[in-house]
Amino acid sequence: MSLADGYGNTLTTRSAEARDHYESAVTLFLGANREGLAAFSHCVAADPQFALGHVGLARALMSAGRTSDAKDALKTAESLAFDVTSRERDHIAATGLVFSGQSAKARQAIRAHLSDHPRDVLLAQMCASVFGLIAFSGEAGHEASLLAFTESLLPHYGEDWWMMATHAVSLCETGQIAASEVLMARSLALNPRNANGAHFKSHALYERGETTAGRQYLTTWVQDYDDRGVLHGHLNWHLALWALHDGDEGAMWAILDGSVGPGASKGLPINILTDTVAILHRAEIAGYAVDPRRWTAASEYAAQYFPNPGQSFADLHAAIAHAMSGKGDRLARLAESSSGYAGDLLAPVSLAFGHIARGRWSDALDALVPVLPVAERFGGSRAQRDLVELAYVNVLMKLGLVEEARRTLKTRRPVLSDAPPVSGLT
Repeated sequence: MSLADGYGNTLTTRSAEARDHYESAVTLFLGANREGLAAFSHCVAADPQFALGHVGLARALMSAGRTSDAKDALKTAESLAFDVTSRERDHIAATGLVFSGQSAKARQAIRAHLSDHPRDVLLAQMCASVFGLIAFSGEAGHEASLLAFTESLLPHYGEDWWMMATHAVSLCETGQIAASEVLMARSLALNPRNANGAHFKSHALYERGETTAGRQYLTTWVQDYDDRGVLHGHLNWHLALWALHDGDEGAMWAILDGSVGPGASKGLPINILTDTVAILHRAEIAGYAVDPRRWTAASEYAAQYFPNPGQSFADLHAAIAHAMSGKGDRLARLAESSSGYAGDLLAPVSLAFGHIARGRWSDALDALVPVLPVAERFGGSRAQRDLVELAYVNVLMKLGLVEEARRTLKTRRPVLSDAPPVSGLT
């Protein structure tokens, strides 16, 4: 008996129950819903020999932060790969490359695989969005590459909510906001409880400067989202950021302390670190007083979860935390490293924020100037990389270069120029 998933891919399982659980799990996982973990568990319980079910379970466990369990699940899948289709075998192998940290090889393998199997959606998902293998490639122009990637897949998916949401964020990150919102609306109409869709819509609202509309939409949407969901903390980061832009300091701190920061968020360490640091430094740039103990806690968290340089997006934020907390030894280690996909940017960024922490504004400017044009290489979204943009504008302000600060914001991030979240720049 030949069974297939919801995307038409043949599955090596004789169990219709396992197939049904797998299909449900894929839908839940693509929507960043925590229930996908249970669905994948039910899938492999129904057929313990279903290799791709174990791969899906590994992916869900990794998203839940259970790294050791995820690796065990993948090992089980690899042990079953001898009697599966070639598509499934390549799917397992590509996932193994990702799990072993061979991102460049994984990216190459997945691209080649998708040329023959464009609807192998869980592999496509690995490369897509602002946290995928393309965004974290360290390459200049990766936003255009991501757009080309999703655009090439779009014709193969029809009216698929995941593909539409994924292409929509590619459009958004390349400045095509109106087209992004049209596609996003179609996606969310098909699956309103798609957390990735809600996330990507939030980015479009941010890029349009719709602070009030963004707060209203996301506050309502997140109420029914499990706080153990992988995007719960990050969606609340968007709310905290909008509260900052709105001048609602009390709400900003309440959201940070209740849903975003260490001890509050149940998300992945990379999100907890980067979201916390971004709020703290952007709050300082906006003129709010930040308790030094917050910076110390952020530095301790970075040291615990990212002790060794290598994940450049996390390293950028770790450098800020270490600099602002006065942890010179930790900052020096980053400055002396070139590890990671954008490792060559670590030294100037570490130096820049070290100077910022000490109020050495001219030195900070010298260090930031070569970073600013290539900050995209750190990965993440435009909204997240605004941390670097605003840090640069803030340095200009500290040097009394007010008109240059205005001009920089107007030309590089015009969406922030009408009501700039920078102290003294109104």
